[in-house]
Parts: sequence; structure tokens; C-alpha cells
Amino acid sequence: MQGNVEHPQTAGKAIVAFDAECILCSANAQFILRHDHKRHFMLASMQGDYGSALYRKYDIDPANPETLIVVQDNRLLRNSDAVLTIYAGLGWPWRAVSALRFLPKFLRDPVYLLVARNRYHIFGKRDTCWLPQPEFQDRML
Repeated sequence: MQGNVEHPQTAGKAIVAFDAECILCSANAQFILRHDHKRHFMLASMQGDYGSALYRKYDIDPANPETLIVVQDNRLLRNSDAVLTIYAGLGWPWRAVSALRFLPKFLRDPVYLLVARNRYHIFGKRDTCWLPQPEFQDRML
């Protein structure tokens, strides 16, 4: 791992780093912001300084990632584990999605990676990065 990406706003929080140009990824970010009533998650665009530094810290190219990542207490989660962790953190009824953890990673991750690698072709790509509504600006890094 390289670089220090500590941020005072992240103490005790999980950071979700995502592709803000991807329509699917930005829709997921909006979903997190709307349903994270406990404010457990902070979000960082991989196109921004903080998000790209976080990707590089974990040796992932922010210009060509195949996964969104979740980082909490310097612990990295990626692929299907990251998505299931997000849904578990949102509480009920969304927590029910995390029951998919009973499926082994060797079954979950290929499906995740198939969608992730083809996300622009399937869902589209924005010309500019998605930005949250003003009431959620404090949740962005």
C-alpha cells in the first residue's frame, strides 16, 4: 500500500469509493445517501483527489477500476463483499440483501465483475461526474 489518505471526517465511518461517471455507480451512491439514516457511510468519487488516492493506496488504478471499494479502519472490501457490506450497513429492509453472503465468493464475484467490467455498455456513462444534492454534500469526500 502506498500513501496516507487519512481524513478527519472518516473516523468511525466506512468510505465507499465509486465511479461517478458510471450511471449505475452514481445511482448506487444516491441510494446509499438516501437510505443511510445512521450516516455510517461517506462517499468518494474515484475521479476526485481523495477517491483516487484511496484507490492508489490499495494498488487499484483509479482510471480503470473493476470494482467499487469500501474501506473502514484501513480494511479494504471489494467486489461483491463491498456491495453486501453496504447493504448490511443500511439496516432493514436493505440488510436482507446481505444474506447473499451464504453464496461462496467464487460464485458471487464473477457475476459482480461481469457487470462491473461492462457497466458503461450496459448502463451508460455520464459526460461529467455525478454530484450529490446540496443536503448530501457533507457526506462526500
